Amino acid sequence: MPVVATLLEPRTVARAFRVVALAEAVSWALLLAGMFVKWVLRTSELGVQVAGPIHGGVFVVYVVLAVLAWRVLRWDLRTAFLALVASIPPFATVWFERWAVRTGRLPVERPVTTP
Repeated sequence: MPVVATLLEPRTVARAFRVVALAEAVSWALLLAGMFVKWVLRTSELGVQVAGPIHGGVFVVYVVLAVLAWRVLRWDLRTAFLALVASIPPFATVWFERWAVRTGRLPVERPVTTP
């Protein structure tokens, strides 16, 4: 199977989206911690200088994966809109990912159980 076809499988897109949604929330936390150190403690800008570009990169990947998931997973416009809006407030990507799993919009692999 060609690599592109494998990357566009619903299972692969869903897994990547879930991982990046969590990474986006973690990068937000790191950026907020860096901003706390910079603006409240007034000790260093290093946290913002490091976490800012990381968060920006993860944010862009999240948006690209949200658009890809919209197409591959056949989300309706409302779901795609919610996924994109969730990228703005801190930690909302985790809320969206959990909501999408719970409502069946984001498939998850179930572990194989043996009798």
